Amino acid sequence: MYKSFRFSSILLLLAFIVISSCNTTTETQISDPKQYEYALVIHGGAGYATPEKLGSEGIEQYEQAMDSALHIGLDILKAGGSGIDAVENVIVLLENNPLFNAGIGAVLTSEGKVELDASIMSGLDLNAGAITGIQNVKNPIRAARAVMENSVHVMFSGNGATKFALTQDLEIVDQDYFFTEKSRKSLEKALKADKFGTVGCVALDKNGNLCAGTSTGGITNKKHGRVGDSPIIGAGTYAKNGVAGISCTGQGEFYIRIAAAHEIISLMDYKDLSVQEAAKEVIFEQLKPFDAKGGIICLDSNGKAAMEFNTSAMFRAYGNSDGEEIIKIFR
Repeated sequence: MYKSFRFSSILLLLAFIVISSCNTTTETQISDPKQYEYALVIHGGAGYATPEKLGSEGIEQYEQAMDSALHIGLDILKAGGSGIDAVENVIVLLENNPLFNAGIGAVLTSEGKVELDASIMSGLDLNAGAITGIQNVKNPIRAARAVMENSVHVMFSGNGATKFALTQDLEIVDQDYFFTEKSRKSLEKALKADKFGTVGCVALDKNGNLCAGTSTGGITNKKHGRVGDSPIIGAGTYAKNGVAGISCTGQGEFYIRIAAAHEIISLMDYKDLSVQEAAKEVIFEQLKPFDAKGGIICLDSNGKAAMEFNTSAMFRAYGNSDGEEIIKIFR
């Protein structure tokens, strides 16, 4: 009798454990973030813009530019295009817009020249390509993609980058193409904080592949040959399927020191932080000792975005397969 009662009690206990486990699993599934079919996040640089400085016309110009870039990328992803195609085309559009510090309108070095950097990375196979110090390629992001797909190397610099671009039939332009009145005045004043303007994009496509890319003219009055974080895989750009894609903007020397983009991946991968938590940790904690200014855009494998910055503004946009869209400049 006692054995029978004891055996029944054990069965009841086991049943309770099984039921409890099932309930726990169900709650976990309910709390899991939604999986978007595709998503896209963009930045056009972080800096010290204010509504007064930009004015209503300036705000409208930047918002229209970000809106156009967002929809070009979303249209590609909606049609089943790759994240790589989406990232490249979004950044090309921004490189071709003098509002931003990438391509035409890039800031000038201390020697009055333009030196452009760009990088792109595929989260599928961790393949990556980057160029730095390039002076005559119209769209640096196209050169970075060519390095990723058509070279055994990851990065080319200076004249070597230009020579490689020539073998890829990329459009070459004179230095004068990049100059704008705004960049000339910025150099004259030597206001390093006047224009970050680096551009970047992260995409999640229908196949679940992440891709991240970044393009920049660097900082105003930079010394000849200076390299920031934008072309450095792990510092300014990183993507890893199943985790996230990241593009950074700001004072690159400090992003390099903490390998900012890869640090977000590590925090998510090994400490199980959400994309939002990881981005905040890097921007507001790890960069704080250096008083480094800038921002970060991230997109996790579910299509959820984080857009964090510690400046007064960051030009940013986000969209996904559910039709949700965000375009913002200020907090």
